[in-house]
Order: sequence, then structure tokens, then C-alpha cells
Amino acid sequence: MQVKRTDKSENEVVLLISAELTELEPLKEHILKDHFAKDVKLQGFRQGKAPLNLVEKAIDQNQFQTKFLDEALNNLYSAALTQENLRAVDQPKVEVKKFVPFTVVEFEATVPVLGKITLPDYKNIKVTKDSVKPVTAKEVEEVIARLQDQLAEKSDVERAAKKDDQVYIDFKGVDSKKKAVSGADGKNYPLILGSNSFIPGFEENLIGLKPGDEKTFNLTFPADYTVKALANKKVTFTVNVVKIQELKKPELTDDFAAKVGPFKNLDELRADVKKQLNLEKQTNSDREYESKLLKAIADKSKVSIPELLIDNEVEARLKDFKLNLSYRGQTMQEFLADEAKTEDEYITETIRPEALERLKASIVLSEISELEQIPLTNEEIDMRLEIMKAQYQDPRAQEDLAKPEMRRDVASRLLAEKTIAQLKTYSKKASK
Repeated sequence: MQVKRTDKSENEVVLLISAELTELEPLKEHILKDHFAKDVKLQGFRQGKAPLNLVEKAIDQNQFQTKFLDEALNNLYSAALTQENLRAVDQPKVEVKKFVPFTVVEFEATVPVLGKITLPDYKNIKVTKDSVKPVTAKEVEEVIARLQDQLAEKSDVERAAKKDDQVYIDFKGVDSKKKAVSGADGKNYPLILGSNSFIPGFEENLIGLKPGDEKTFNLTFPADYTVKALANKKVTFTVNVVKIQELKKPELTDDFAAKVGPFKNLDELRADVKKQLNLEKQTNSDREYESKLLKAIADKSKVSIPELLIDNEVEARLKDFKLNLSYRGQTMQEFLADEAKTEDEYITETIRPEALERLKASIVLSEISELEQIPLTNEEIDMRLEIMKAQYQDPRAQEDLAKPEMRRDVASRLLAEKTIAQLKTYSKKASK
């Protein structure tokens, strides 16, 4: 095989690839044997056992040549990518220059590729891991209180609502222009007063109301509210009280602990809650540390990324963002109106930078995986798939987990996890 390479840019390479008889003859035999011979019936021979020279004469030549050319282009192109150490990011544009059946193939492939990757001295990058704050007695008791609420006896009452009651409400929020605010409404919504599950001031406004009462009040969403579209937003709420229930919480006894789970007494329950909270804090801390470490390495790396790859990532992230908005009952148009931005502006200012950062980190991590020669066995992939199968029992999930693309996805995630683990080891050594 002969390959002539022309670099049109950092992210586009043109390959002129050619091969002749000595390289093409084995491919011809392979296609005759594996794709045609088994279906050919010739007198005097069992099906699939006829000599290949007779098989060739008996089959449709147009089909044979088409199959041969397809396989030749695919095989030669893959070999050329390996030879030139290129990372294609999409299908090439192929133009056949010369084809003499089974003896000469010459074609040109225009390939979008990942450009040069320059990594920093990632083994000596120091990233400090934030210390995990110990679980406090207050945090444990807050969980216990929520468990009490879940197991509380509920009875309808006609009196005014007070702290620790559960109220069922219909509510709707509008902005200064009397336009409905997406995500600020609900029907027959159960809310325990004093749970602090709504924005500050909301629950306090419901104390003293009776079933059937209506109240309108103004509130401003916190600046750090999880839904960015609502952060710092001034909203006028109208609330109708549908029902009020008095909660009779169970006493904190060993019997209560036994109802919650397999605990002999209250001390065992508290110990388990503390353990779970510690695990949660540790997991969150680990994830934050890994993100900081990978970002620190990616920020010091140089990667030439094709626009095609960036555009695909932007499109995927925008699609996910719109889907998440729909889950919250908001359209993209409503979100953009709240943000006072056009879709193009939001993509340019937010979606595209996030997509670029994510792509760069992924590419850098993949490059390090290769440099470090991180091992990954089929047994490791099989084990992770079996764990996932045990977690997701419905037939649709089981079917998805059996697909080849899921296996590739799991392998990719495992490799990323193992690479990050290696980077954490380097970072800890560098910090000493």
C-alpha cells in the first residue's frame, strides 16, 4: 500500500491511497470465500465447497466488484489512518481515482482529524483536595426528622395551618408583567410547613391560612437558586389552600428505628444515617477533586479540535438543555425571554464554551490513557455490565445493555475512571 499525505490544515488531511495485486489478491479470496461461496450451487460440489475460481465465474460480476471495492476502500483507509497516526473524527470524503478490478485500487480520502495535542507535565500538577467536613449531630437529626415526617400519621383538619402541618396547595407565580413563570406553579402540591423545601418566605406566608383560603404575596428567588432562569427573579405568587393535615410524628424510640429499617435501636439508626451522610460527602468531595484535577490539566493543554466536532457537541448539549427545560415545564423561548437573550447569544456565551471545555477534557483524558497504557480487560467490562444488569431489571434496559454500543460506552467510562485514578495518584505524590 502506498500513501501520499497532504495536510490541508490542522484538522483536515488528504490521503492518496493505492494498492496493487499482491495486496489485493488475499482480499479477493476472502470475499469469494466468506461472502459468495457459501451460496453458490455447482454441479458435482457440495454447497460452499466449490473451488474459488469456479465460484468467481458463477457469481454476478457487478455485485462481486462492488463488494470488493467497498471492502478494499475500508481496509486500506483504516490501514492508512494507522500508518499516518491520524485520529479521524468523522467519515471521510472518498473519491475513487482508479479501479482495475482486483488488481489496482487508487482513491483519495479527505479526512477531518483531531489536530495536535500538547500535554503539560501532568504528573507534577498539584491540585489540593478540600477537606471533608465531618457530619454534625444536627445533620443527622435533620434526616431523622424527615424520616419522622414520612412515617407520621396524617389527619385532615379545618383549622388554620401552623408549623409542622402538611398543606396541599394550588399555586401559580407570575412576573411583573403578569406573565406566568415556568417552574413556579403546582397543583394539589403537598408541603410540610417548616421543612424549608420552598424558597425563603414561601412557607411562612401559608401559616394561618385555612382550607379554601387564597393568598397573594411577592417573593424574590435566591441568587444561587438551582434553576438559573429563576435566580434573583421577582415573582408574585397566588396560593389556594386545598387541604390541611395535622401530622402526628412517631416518637423517637427503638420501635421507630425498626420501622425505618433493619435496626435494633435508635442508636443503630443514627449510626447508619451518619455513615451514609459521610459516604455522600466523601463521594461529592472526590468528584469535585477529580473535576478540578482534570480541568487543571486540560487548561494547561493545547488541543486543535475540528469545528465539526465542536458543532456536534454543541448540538447535543443544546438538545439535552431543551429536554431538561421541558421536564421543568418550560420552553426554550420562555427561558430565553427570561434571560433576555437570543438562542444564538445563549449558545455563543454558554453552550459553546461548556461544550468546548468538555470536549477538550475528554480528548486530553483519552490522550493520557494512551500514553499511560492504562490496561482494560474484557473481564472488567463484563463485571460492570453485570452490575448494571442487576440494577436495571426492566426488559428494555436489559435489551439496551446487550447492545455493542453499550459495551463500548462502558469500556470508555471504565478507561476514563482508571485514568483519573492514575492522575490522582500523581497529584498526591506531587503535593507531598
